[in-house]
Amino acid sequence: MLTFEHVSKIYNGENYAVKNLSFEIDRGEFIVFIGPSGCGKTTTMKMINRLIDPTEGVITIDGHDAQVQDAVQLRRDIGYVIQQIGLFPHMSIQENVTLVPKLMNWSKEKRKERAKELLALVDMEEEFLARYPNELSGGQQQRVGVLRALAADPPLILMDEPFGALDPITRDTLQDEFKKLQQRIGKTIIFVTHDMDEALKLADRIVMLREGEIVQMGTPDEILSAPANAFVEDFIGKDRLLQSRATVQTVEQLMNITPATITETATTSKAVQVMREKRVDALLVTNEYGTLKGYVDIEMIESHRKQSENISDIHLTTLHTVKKDAYVRDSVSRILKLGVSYVPVVDDDMRLVGILTRASLVDLVYDSIWGDEGAAADEQEAVLEETIL
Repeated sequence: MLTFEHVSKIYNGENYAVKNLSFEIDRGEFIVFIGPSGCGKTTTMKMINRLIDPTEGVITIDGHDAQVQDAVQLRRDIGYVIQQIGLFPHMSIQENVTLVPKLMNWSKEKRKERAKELLALVDMEEEFLARYPNELSGGQQQRVGVLRALAADPPLILMDEPFGALDPITRDTLQDEFKKLQQRIGKTIIFVTHDMDEALKLADRIVMLREGEIVQMGTPDEILSAPANAFVEDFIGKDRLLQSRATVQTVEQLMNITPATITETATTSKAVQVMREKRVDALLVTNEYGTLKGYVDIEMIESHRKQSENISDIHLTTLHTVKKDAYVRDSVSRILKLGVSYVPVVDDDMRLVGILTRASLVDLVYDSIWGDEGAAADEQEAVLEETIL
């Protein structure tokens, strides 16, 4: 799909932004470029769609030399998402999403159908088509930015720190959505980030760069199990390395399978009774099929006591969730940083299957650190503090 052969970018005749890069990317792979500031990751990505031309070497896409192709057409054939989103404020969401198809002379009807189809992929209603960017939340705007890159159905999409400006919860949700979307539609993704947790969560393979050169390229498991050198170890972080060696790998292995729940058809008095029996002040709420709908706590019931007798009449607060087959390493740091006491565990159909508690995550961190007898005690304490804080 994509090949770099001895590619370098040199400025002022002697300063290498990237140096002698050679690698291959297969169709449908999710590749993440990562490294410290100034390592060349964004320069490498921009050479793919010729926003920057290489000084030396050859970049081929589907066997064709990118350098001899028309640059404008090449860019239209490659999706591109940037951190600042770049939506045009004077254009509707439909116009923003279908900008490239319009340049490619798609009919108005075809563009509208494509926009509706894309919004459905991220669970946004058709009514959003007529809205403008300032009427959307940050997360919704970023979804639209991703959809615009997909509009002309390109086989290759470039993403330059697309979620970096979002709050942690929105960012985490979009990461989950986009990974699932990528697996469904089979696009080749080149993704730039400086966040190691994001790279480990999203990537099929990670390309780690330093001073314009590749230090290590491999799957997340390969890099975690065998860092190439001290630089890679330091960039990954001792906490992630220790967690990766724990015997517990997936959320399902760590979750409690009996969370306190109530169905949305139950009465508020029944919910209070269950809370009293379970000795809790909040319950997860499901529908008759076990699908998670949110949660209800004693304050919410008290505030609706005069207006409502049923849980279904209360506006339920949605929760951050985690999939049962997710890696613990992708979940532990962000859950601890959220400061919540628990996170519901769901399957692919959003059915509640368990609950992951902060206490169980902290226990896992303790076990993974203190189980390594070869580590010094002061180093272990520092790692634990870094992980939790």
